[in-house]
Amino acid sequence: MATNFIIALMKKIYRFLMVENMIVRFGITSAILIILAANVHAARIKDIVDIKGVRQNHLVGYGLIVGLDGTGDDSDLEFTVQSMASMLEKMGMTVDPEDIDVDNVAAVIVTADLPPFAKEGGRVDVMVSSIGDAENLQGGTLLFTPLRAADGQVYAVAQGPVSTGGFSAGGSGGSVKKNFPTVGRVVNGALIEKEVVTDFAQKKSLFLTLHNPDFTTASRVSEAINTALYDHLAQTLDAGTIEVKISDRYSANIVELITIIEKLGVTPDLSAKVVINERTGTVVMGENVRISTVAIAHGNLSIQIKESQDVSQPLPFSQGETVTTPDTEISVTEEKNNLFLVKSGISISDLVRALNALGVSPRDLISIFQAIKAAGAMQATLEII
Repeated sequence: MATNFIIALMKKIYRFLMVENMIVRFGITSAILIILAANVHAARIKDIVDIKGVRQNHLVGYGLIVGLDGTGDDSDLEFTVQSMASMLEKMGMTVDPEDIDVDNVAAVIVTADLPPFAKEGGRVDVMVSSIGDAENLQGGTLLFTPLRAADGQVYAVAQGPVSTGGFSAGGSGGSVKKNFPTVGRVVNGALIEKEVVTDFAQKKSLFLTLHNPDFTTASRVSEAINTALYDHLAQTLDAGTIEVKISDRYSANIVELITIIEKLGVTPDLSAKVVINERTGTVVMGENVRISTVAIAHGNLSIQIKESQDVSQPLPFSQGETVTTPDTEISVTEEKNNLFLVKSGISISDLVRALNALGVSPRDLISIFQAIKAAGAMQATLEII
């Protein structure tokens, strides 16, 4: 938004001058190109912040899936049998729990996320997960299941056919299974019965929370908003929070204000960090990583040990004994690498080229970075996951 305004302003200046001065035209054109280049890597504010109060709410419930082909819970599970008996009793049938066979029934935990501003009558997907010893939920139907939030109130009711996205089949000699058939989804299976009450329209300020708190990024967000709105409405409260005051112009239409803010471009500032995963040999380096002057030499020591048995047999009919003598060969090979000088303040691209010149593998790279950090020559955070 701010970029578009500046470009439009420069175009107006360009037309206002109405001169044939090549120097002036070249200067204005260069300024526009610089602004465009600076915003190539900008991220939308919408993608790096959350608006306080606009979030999902978790829902959970306990239910039964029926119609399984003998892959349900075992009859030894008391909670499944009791649930079946209780459900039938509510339907006007009194059944002795000992007479119930639950091979075609599975007890499940049902979970769902209630979107912000969800309205009564809307639908959301639900996940069902077996809590008993059911082998497969494929082909089953989830029965009427109330879904409650943290406050204990029912906000949705789930019911419908279960889709597992996998299968399980087998016999006495073997079996085959794809994915996890004990977990499934009911698409649009929950009907919203109650809305979450919010006072969003009465807010006097909006609070934006950064996904990755950073003082510089927060300041840039605040500056971008103030520039776009031509007013000092945004202020940085801390590294992760920006407060935007709602002016009289937008008090009757907060959605318009949020729409303007979400489209603004901001370049997030990244801290210097090197992330290492030793299990997979993965190394990720941020662009702000800097290395002080340091000399690096890296070589591998390879030791091979071969053992064999020399057998000496006596001549026929000589009544001698067979003698076995162990023979061991040991060879040691050590790579000879010269010291490689890495100068102070080099960029990440220069560092990568230098390490590639050494012919190091990702595993070797991990050891080198750990050694550089231990030497105090790395101006970055080394994080091992």
